[in-house]
Amino acid sequence: MAWLYLLVAGLLEIGWAIGLKYTDGFTRPWPTAGTVFCMIASLALLGLALKALPVGTAYAVWTGIGTVGTAALGIWLFGESADAMRLACIGMILAGIVGLKLVGA
Repeated sequence: MAWLYLLVAGLLEIGWAIGLKYTDGFTRPWPTAGTVFCMIASLALLGLALKALPVGTAYAVWTGIGTVGTAALGIWLFGESADAMRLACIGMILAGIVGLKLVGA
């Protein structure tokens, strides 16, 4: 169950990172509310996952999911660069997440 909590926490981290772009400096109420909800829920689920997982593994996986997802959505939604070197680096982060899951608790 801890890994499921961690996965959802990571997805919510993507939600708040992307949500920040839509808040317009926290001046738009609905995007701001959604972003704040994702922040709180993400941290709460990370806390639940930490009851059973090592902190180093859980934190690295949580931030990795957020990093890969946010970078991918940045490319898709905002037209950010998708050059080969950037995609390779994203791939290395993804490989690290998978590796930590395989050797983690």
